[in-house]
Amino acid sequence: MVWPLKRQRRKRIARISLEGPIAGSSRRRVLKALRQVEERKFPALLLRIDSPGGTVGDSQEIHQALMRLRSSGCHVVASYGNISASGGVYVGSAAERVVANAGTITGSIGVILRGNNLEKLLERVGIRFETVKSGPFKDILSPDKPLGDAERAILQALIDSSYSQFVSAVAEGRGLTEDVVRSFADGRVFSGAQAMELGLVDLLGDEDTARREAARLAGLEEDSQPLELGKERRGALARLRQELQLQFGCSGQALWWFRP
Repeated sequence: MVWPLKRQRRKRIARISLEGPIAGSSRRRVLKALRQVEERKFPALLLRIDSPGGTVGDSQEIHQALMRLRSSGCHVVASYGNISASGGVYVGSAAERVVANAGTITGSIGVILRGNNLEKLLERVGIRFETVKSGPFKDILSPDKPLGDAERAILQALIDSSYSQFVSAVAEGRGLTEDVVRSFADGRVFSGAQAMELGLVDLLGDEDTARREAARLAGLEEDSQPLELGKERRGALARLRQELQLQFGCSGQALWWFRP
């Protein structure tokens, strides 16, 4: 008796979109989708990034997940949209190949930490905070007092550490030396064309260019169409709310972030 051959599923490219601030819900959504890519053994991933960046830890978690995915044999191609800056560059540096439009806003390699000094405003309205703390730096960046020299030195060391991690990841991912990366990693932004000259981008083109590159790397047909995973079900208003929360709710937290 001859048994019929089992029908094999056609291998496809997976697609994940990372849009808006990289923080909280977007991290959870992307990480869940990346696990699906690995479990279902997709040969290639098209990662569409249209983000100004986000929090340091969230960007690092996605970067690490992408590196694990690549180690499993999946080819990862990043496609930069209108903007892929700061944390978007960090995440993109985990890709095997990076494709950007000539006019994509990218770069902004650096770290920023901001607090709000409302001391004079609080005095004007008659509000004063009473603070009991376990150590001299427990209320660092509190809004009711200026930043002291010792506090500033502590925060600068924190920023410098995060910056070094950023530079190291970009250098390793893009095959550059850290000295070369530091020569342009001063927070400035570039067009996609400029980024290609610096070695941050491999190809200029649109998302379809990136799709075809992913198919080529995986040995698939050039017309292979991607399967969307981890679709975002929120509208523009929800994304705006997330961005405002990042801007104002993360005061005192180091960010890989760019906003013109």
